[in-house]
Amino acid sequence: MIINVNYKKIINNKSISNYALFLNDNYNVKELKSYFSSIEINSIKDLIKNSNLKKNIINFNLSPKKNIILINIKKNIDTYEIENLGADFYEFIKNLSLKSLFLNSLTLNKGNEEFINYFLHGLKLRSYEFNIYKSSKTQKKLNLTVFVKNFEKIKKNLIKFNAIEIGTNFARNLVSEPPNILYPKEYVNRLIKLRKLGIKVTVYNESKLKKMGMNSLLGVGRGSSKESFLVTLEWNGDKSKNKKPPISFVGKGVCFDTGGISLKPAKFMEEMKYDMAGSAVVAGLIQSLAIRKAKINAIGVVGLVENMPGGNAQRPGDIVKAYNGKTIEVLNTDAEGRLVLADALSFTEKKFKPKFIIDLATLTGAIIVSLGEEFAGLFSNNDDLSKKLFDSGLKVNEKVWRLPLHKNYDKLMNSTIADIQNINYSGGAGSITAAQFLQRFIEKTPWAHLDIAGMAFSKKAANLNPGGATGFGVRLLNQLIEDYYE
Repeated sequence: MIINVNYKKIINNKSISNYALFLNDNYNVKELKSYFSSIEINSIKDLIKNSNLKKNIINFNLSPKKNIILINIKKNIDTYEIENLGADFYEFIKNLSLKSLFLNSLTLNKGNEEFINYFLHGLKLRSYEFNIYKSSKTQKKLNLTVFVKNFEKIKKNLIKFNAIEIGTNFARNLVSEPPNILYPKEYVNRLIKLRKLGIKVTVYNESKLKKMGMNSLLGVGRGSSKESFLVTLEWNGDKSKNKKPPISFVGKGVCFDTGGISLKPAKFMEEMKYDMAGSAVVAGLIQSLAIRKAKINAIGVVGLVENMPGGNAQRPGDIVKAYNGKTIEVLNTDAEGRLVLADALSFTEKKFKPKFIIDLATLTGAIIVSLGEEFAGLFSNNDDLSKKLFDSGLKVNEKVWRLPLHKNYDKLMNSTIADIQNINYSGGAGSITAAQFLQRFIEKTPWAHLDIAGMAFSKKAANLNPGGATGFGVRLLNQLIEDYYE
């Protein structure tokens, strides 16, 4: 359902047929005196008595021409709970036969400007749908008019929320696209369009990557007929004279992952179109920073490849020389994401000399075994950056959990004939040893790796996500930037 939101200050109850409003303290109706007659309020009281008050949202007909939806606000509700309530409200109204709805925020006791922004943010994030390939194009539309006391206060943060929604949904769209549509070259074309927002987009094709020595990244794409790329996205929003080092984000962009010669099982292989979710989050984040004109210099780097079997495909047992000069023994071609990230991380550190690097990747199935769909795995060489990520994740409920890195794990990744091997053949610690591999390609920059394999997509709707691609990470990293680096 498409929801069009507009704002008004004046309420004319007589012209309203579908009306939603907030009530505090277990549906206390004392705030309604300004908007309803005594007879209507008594009717509302009677209807509430006969309703299930365990529900946060209840709906009833006040008269043949007036439908009322009451939204209960509990005490001490935090911002994420408000967003969740907005998401629940969307689920409640999407199956109602409504073309227009009036939402009265004036019954909120105080701080309604902040409240309504978070509420609508949750509603809009949950309303996302990816249906462009359905033959039937008919889609329900709802005009939602929101009554507010002070639109100027709402407008102040509206740009920020809109930017995050656009960035999140951009990431969701990229992840949801089928792999015959979103292969690396088409992905590049979509990133180039971000230039209109003031983002500097630089594209490195295979010819350039070969000259640069990015053999680890290029090896992954050798079996595909599609060209591989590395793309940088630069947002320069800090206009101050004393330029600070940029912050940087690196994303794994494997547009489809068959596993290569180390072929995956056929069952659920279609889900491997999601294997570029880390890069989608980076692109969505940089886009949102540009839209809200964040006062920060930020770099996004994405490696875009397709991992396919073929006559020219990389073989188990091959050795490649990475961008930083280290040699890698490729024991399993399905451990390809770390090969893409290895070159992208080294390149980012050397070229941009950033304040920190955060990479995101659907890297290991082991992280799903460890943390399920509740936390992303966090690995880092820096305690301060880790704490900031953890705290920011709690604020927006895009949670991360730190797992260890330790030199003793390195021996599991040491190769007998090269500098490093790309899998741990001894078994166990799959997510940790993958992160240990990545750490070899960071020299001294504060760095964090987020393994989002369990968070990037979901088969069930939950919280702010409608099911499918989640865009996990865009809101988390926006919060991190807003809290600590702007």
